[in-house]
Amino acid sequence: MPNSILDTLTFDPGEIILYPGESTAKDSLHRVREGLVRLQSVDDEGNALTLRFVRPGEFFGEEAISGGERTYFAEAVTETKVDTLDPQHLSPQELGQLVQALVGSLAQTYQTIQRISGQRLKNRIAATLIDLSHTPVAYTEKNGRVGVKATHDEIASAVGSVRETVTKVIGELTREGYIRSGYGKLVLENPSGLELLSKQAA
Repeated sequence: MPNSILDTLTFDPGEIILYPGESTAKDSLHRVREGLVRLQSVDDEGNALTLRFVRPGEFFGEEAISGGERTYFAEAVTETKVDTLDPQHLSPQELGQLVQALVGSLAQTYQTIQRISGQRLKNRIAATLIDLSHTPVAYTEKNGRVGVKATHDEIASAVGSVRETVTKVIGELTREGYIRSGYGKLVLENPSGLELLSKQAA
């Protein structure tokens, strides 16, 4: 059976892996081997919205199968290794993994829409921090607290808001003892409280 992996590429944090409308990679499917990838759409005014995060073992670039046009950027959040796959040569096991990944990404999309339409910004930020604490951008401090390496701009993109508003809400969460804010990072001081906050509707 032919190997489905065409190449394995390494990307630095912030490096763009795929561009909207790109045709050169349209016949390739992508799977994250290590690191974290952000799929992001940007409107004409430059406002970004994170569609989903792609973790190790998950796929992106599924339009290689459907033949559809790509409408998003794929960006490496951390140092990331990505397998480029030939969709025509996927093994039965890989096809099963792809189906599971598609179901998972659809669920993520529904969840994002639900949060933006049905939750206050404070709750959406709490939910995003909890989500990110289970990805490669998370780290553990000496005191055992879990931190997330993310800027206010990145959080704003993930929750469908703007940096200035997100900064105000992060200040509120800090004063209330949920988090501790540092340069390019946020430490979860009260993760159980954030978890409860993340599930509250508007």
